[in-house]
Amino acid sequence: MDSQALQKVSPEELAEALLNRRKLLKDQLPNVIRTLEAEEQTQAPKVARAVEKHRLANQSVSKLKSTRDIAQKEARELLPMVRKHRELLVDSGGMVNLDPDWKKEKLFEELEDIEGEIETSALDHKAEKKLLDRRKKLIEKNEKWLKLRRQTNPEMAEYIDSRRSMSTHFKTADKSHREMLKAVEKAQPLHDKKVALQGELREVRRQMDRAKELLTQSDQAISHWERRLKEGFGELGQGFPDLLASRKRVEEGGASSFARSNQPKKNKRRTSRLPNKKGGEEE
Repeated sequence: MDSQALQKVSPEELAEALLNRRKLLKDQLPNVIRTLEAEEQTQAPKVARAVEKHRLANQSVSKLKSTRDIAQKEARELLPMVRKHRELLVDSGGMVNLDPDWKKEKLFEELEDIEGEIETSALDHKAEKKLLDRRKKLIEKNEKWLKLRRQTNPEMAEYIDSRRSMSTHFKTADKSHREMLKAVEKAQPLHDKKVALQGELREVRRQMDRAKELLTQSDQAISHWERRLKEGFGELGQGFPDLLASRKRVEEGGASSFARSNQPKKNKRRTSRLPNKKGGEEE
């Protein structure tokens, strides 16, 4: 219905239409509410299960991350100790007797470089995997080296044990990290499903609350329009203002409420104060 057609509708016709709509809502809303309540009862357990599955998935990720972080921390803390043991062996000549080329070994430097890059660089999964694979190969090389040195020189036991412990921690960290990445991938669909179900449940509850609100207002609204049809649309006391006030104003040549609300606000003029001839101020 356009504005011209709407203007031709009498107040009685409009009030009758509003009254009928309120009566129809009062009849239909109980069924609507029951349907929404049933839908809520169906959706709520689904949401609860989705939330719990996502919580358990996150718990698994968190546990693996904690294991990785602890293992990496312990391995990094052993690096200076292993280096110190090596330096003591170097000073005593123990390393030279075993392996004249030991100075060429870059295990510690490479491990420290890898750890530094993991700690400070924003790496994607592929780049991080390359570093972890590189670290794994270094650790395997380290274990072969340890086995050979322990057999040929029992005096290096402390050095070898600390170095083996470092390797074990790095292995644990690598394994936990890989498992954590897999757990993160599995958790993402669970998160998406949880968010979607929660959104659906919120919408059901929003509609249900609105339906209950309308039902609560129904009797009052019906009573309001029934009285209007009986007693008119003018001022009827508290809660019943003159509904035709705007119409009367327009008929008398005034602006409609829409036109009045869209009128630009007049800016107040700012008057400057200038000194007068007598040294005072005038506007």
